[in-house]
Amino acid sequence: MHLLVCFALKEEAAPFRKMAAGKSGISILITGIGRRNAEKSLREFLATNSPELVLTCGFAGALNPDLKPGEVVFELTDRRGEFHEPQTEKESGARNALPSESSSPLREKLLAAGAKPAKFFCADHIATTAVEKKKLRAETGVDAVEMESGAIHAICRERGIPCATIRVISDTANEDLPLDFNALSKPDLSLDYGKLAWAIARSPGKISALLKLQKQTRFAAERLASVLEKIVSA
Repeated sequence: MHLLVCFALKEEAAPFRKMAAGKSGISILITGIGRRNAEKSLREFLATNSPELVLTCGFAGALNPDLKPGEVVFELTDRRGEFHEPQTEKESGARNALPSESSSPLREKLLAAGAKPAKFFCADHIATTAVEKKKLRAETGVDAVEMESGAIHAICRERGIPCATIRVISDTANEDLPLDFNALSKPDLSLDYGKLAWAIARSPGKISALLKLQKQTRFAAERLASVLEKIVSA
């Protein structure tokens, strides 16, 4: 089976890339941040490739206050409440209907690996404060927020490709990020390191919080890779 694993950032993908090195049937796509970048990158990839399953992976901010950094959460359903996994030739000849999320082998693998079911909101910017996260939670009722999966799921539905969101919590619902990263982004939503350096120079007291976030996200990426490795190995 050809599996495509999408990440917005190379930092999110790095631990899994090491684990997946040398394994056949796995492609890793760095899409860039946000819906527009994700859609462009995925459409370009699908123009010359035909994966049988797409995973949209990376960091997510917690909206549910029970979620902690490093916890891996997943959602297999699309907007129609369906999830269809690829079938083997034997399975397709044995039954007419594809399995639902509740009977999905992928779901069972994720649960066995320690991941938790969750609902996601695909935002158009980074939720940087606890106040904003609380508001999003009240408005949407979902558990976590990220910025790419909505576009990736939509394209996969167009093409009839099974797709699942598998994310790791990078920051809790009750914490503010050290800086407003939206204000430090380039037009393509990538981080502007010049703006970052200027922001740090203006607020050197933020350095310890930034180092803590860096350590937290590195741990989160490793936890996500561990779960993904178990799925691939299984």
